[in-house]
Amino acid sequence: MRLLPAVATASLTVAVAYYLYIPLPDAIREPWKLIMMDAGFRTMMHLASLKAWLGFDHYITSIRQSMDGFDGMVGESGGGVMPGVKVSDITFAGVPVRVYEPPAGGEGHLRRGLMFIHGGGWALGTTKKGSYDAINRMLSDELNTVVVSVEYRLFPEVHFPVPYLDCLAAAKHFLSPEVQARYAIDPERVAVAGDSAGGNLAAAVAQEISTDETMSVKFSVQALIYPVLQALDFNTPSYLQNQNVPVLYRLLMVHFWLQYLGADLSLQSQWLANNHSSLHHTSITPELRARLDWTALLPPKHKQNYRPVIVKKGSQGTGKEVPGLLDVRASPLLAGPEVLVKCPRAYILTCEYDVLRDDGLMYARRLQDAGVSVTNDHYEDGFHGCFSLITWPMEFDVGKRALRGYLTWLQNNL
Repeated sequence: MRLLPAVATASLTVAVAYYLYIPLPDAIREPWKLIMMDAGFRTMMHLASLKAWLGFDHYITSIRQSMDGFDGMVGESGGGVMPGVKVSDITFAGVPVRVYEPPAGGEGHLRRGLMFIHGGGWALGTTKKGSYDAINRMLSDELNTVVVSVEYRLFPEVHFPVPYLDCLAAAKHFLSPEVQARYAIDPERVAVAGDSAGGNLAAAVAQEISTDETMSVKFSVQALIYPVLQALDFNTPSYLQNQNVPVLYRLLMVHFWLQYLGADLSLQSQWLANNHSSLHHTSITPELRARLDWTALLPPKHKQNYRPVIVKKGSQGTGKEVPGLLDVRASPLLAGPEVLVKCPRAYILTCEYDVLRDDGLMYARRLQDAGVSVTNDHYEDGFHGCFSLITWPMEFDVGKRALRGYLTWLQNNL
């Protein structure tokens, strides 16, 4: 009988270890910290799904509540608080924004301006708490920059194109001569930036603004942090290489895309197999496919021994079921060269161990081919989400380096 407690303890220990442990690439530093963080995130999602199954809140609502508690703990740690930065929560063209104003300079001195769009799979996140707030305060203070972070509407309340339209409306308001003058911003030094899904929105907004001849002030630079840029190929080398690397799994990214585009989640297996972009779909022309042909756009070191997954005859009617699938406002990588040539110079941060790595690398190459100046900061030990992991209790060395690289580039180019 004495063996029973020991056996139970051993079994529980093995079960917990099995749940926690995920094999990670050797190049990722501080692996156990990432493993523990990922276990917490997975637990949060599992509990949220259970509550939804039991008929309580929508699972996204439950995840937001859990994340609010964590962000509150990060905020209380004091990371990123800059006493001289004035913070205001207002609206731009009806869209909620948070404005960070640096300490006032000498009379007549114009300042930089930057619009930031947060990530979170178009469903999660806020820039009012946690590391996003800390980063924007730091940027405003160090670079003498008026930062505007956009609180665009999220899933499940809305789908595409609403988040994009929110960001575009806020951007046009921010770039208006009246607002530029009110905040003493130099109209020649205005940026748009974002990470992950926010990078998607930033890239799409930058494309629209750059081709809008009615805009007298346009973005001079765009800074995209591991942006998600296309939904036609979920079998790029980075999607396959990093499909099980935390915190953004391949399956989760497809899930986010289906939610954003208002598609049925039952299409997940079809999208994972690239059936939704098969040769059967004549609306996806050879010219369009070339815009995300990683065999031509990626450097050899990232192509490795992977082979393109092109399905000859896949699911039918997907284009009709998901009308936003080929919309460049959702997938900026699909934009034509006549659009890219007008885009502002770019900073694109990519991470080796991120399913979105190849999206960023392909976009950098296409912008360069169009004649746009591009800086690609690639972190060989980076993983998705590391840029915002710079405050206690989840601070990573690679996150601090990525943030410093972003700030340095803006300092020299904006």
